[in-house]
Amino acid sequence: MLRPIRAVLTRLRPARAADAAAPLARPPHPWARGLGLVAVVLLGAWLGLLVVGNVRTPVGPMDTTMTLRPSLSGGTKINVSPLGALELDSHVAPIRLDVDVDRLDPVRSQAFVERPELLSGLQDEVTHDVREGTAELAGRSCVAVVSGATALGLAVYRRPRRALAAGGLALALLAASGISAYATWNPKSVLEPKFSGLLAGAPSVVGNARSIVTEFDVYQQELARLVTNVTKLYEATSTLPTYQPDPGTLRVLHVSDIHLNPAAWHIIGSLVKQYRIDVIIDSGDTMDHGSSAENSFLDPIPELGAPYVWVRGNHDSRTTQDYLEDLDNVHVLDEGRAVTVAGLRIAGSGDPQFTPDRSVVAAGDPAEQMTGIRLASALRDQERAGTPVDIAVAHNPVAARKTDGTVPLVLAGHIHQTRTELMKYGTRLKIEGSTGGGGLRAVQNEQPEKIRASVLYLDRSTRRLQAWDEIKLGGLGLTTAEVSRHVAEENQPEPSPSPSTPTPSPTASFRGTAPGPPKAFWR
Repeated sequence: MLRPIRAVLTRLRPARAADAAAPLARPPHPWARGLGLVAVVLLGAWLGLLVVGNVRTPVGPMDTTMTLRPSLSGGTKINVSPLGALELDSHVAPIRLDVDVDRLDPVRSQAFVERPELLSGLQDEVTHDVREGTAELAGRSCVAVVSGATALGLAVYRRPRRALAAGGLALALLAASGISAYATWNPKSVLEPKFSGLLAGAPSVVGNARSIVTEFDVYQQELARLVTNVTKLYEATSTLPTYQPDPGTLRVLHVSDIHLNPAAWHIIGSLVKQYRIDVIIDSGDTMDHGSSAENSFLDPIPELGAPYVWVRGNHDSRTTQDYLEDLDNVHVLDEGRAVTVAGLRIAGSGDPQFTPDRSVVAAGDPAEQMTGIRLASALRDQERAGTPVDIAVAHNPVAARKTDGTVPLVLAGHIHQTRTELMKYGTRLKIEGSTGGGGLRAVQNEQPEKIRASVLYLDRSTRRLQAWDEIKLGGLGLTTAEVSRHVAEENQPEPSPSPSTPTPSPTASFRGTAPGPPKAFWR
């Protein structure tokens, strides 16, 4: 009789001990469980996409791989290995579409060479291929996301119900991302692609700042070659319907703040040749100290291949200005003087201050504002005389802003940053960065300043800005390059799909036509 009772008590003791310890082990808070589930879902979905979330599909004569990747900003990235990549701000969502161009199929390419009439249907073929590839990618991505999240949920929780919850949550997140991409889809993103990357055959880094000083000739030759290569490849590899200027378009190269960097002349020469520039406009600070000893630095200007229009910056002296006035193919603008070059009427004023002269106290913004007011007055005089100005130039943006409403476009520099602004009364202010990368003093900086210039496209009949390319090169000792195209708001085509036409998927942005003739936007 006693033995069965002892046996029961023995079995109860561990249970009571466990019961006593149970209050010490608090169950996890609901929000902690939720965060844990979300972490499992995101990791599982990412692993699923990584393993099976891609599609190999032909697009026209190319073999491509399409992939969805997690991203903080979204967009579309087209990788053309080893040349670089095209990036489009096509949508805002936590997923990015990656399109890798694997190779150009020789058989399909040869067919277009032998039968040129096939080119007329290439646009429809590419559109069809992209839509099919996108549909297949969407289906495979759903399977990959749900499978990855479910499998990882089962491995972590070991409960089928929790695993199914993870798979359902993953599908809901993917659907939300798709809705976000659909709602923010920007068909105009194809008009402003950004090309970047290290190029095949690009020169290697010359060395550190000290070796750049000793091997500067090597550096400037290599960088000039890089500029030529990247501009060629930008046109050659971008098959998107980007803005293509009419052959009759006037092309202006805007440079500024060279600051005595001799590499700038090689870069400018490359751009003039590559883009068939009609006129170069320099918005000042070509020199560093404005001394007569520096004047020989300006001697390459007549050989750059295009007329050179110049205004004085705060680092350029009157001695510098006098020297430039005697050079061939150079037009110096000051006190609102206007000239007609390559069919464009250009007026400008030099900076009123010469800051390297420490014997004179800098007058600051009030002097710049007065210069801008006088320039605006000169522009109005030109208008009344029947010779309206197309482009105004001032070194300091403070002066340039005073011309708002008197000219369609005003160019400036000084701040070593590239900015574009449509001002209150309709004048567009275009500020250029440093084409000299901050000058030779930039070698003293830990991070080299980038070299910047812009190519402006103007309609030959209306002489109004249609679009511009911003060119950004790695600074001293670097060999990276980036060219981004921007279209003036007035020249962007408005999408006009019929109500029955389905909204294209992000990759359908490859199709489309370039804008038609630009509208005159200046009144």
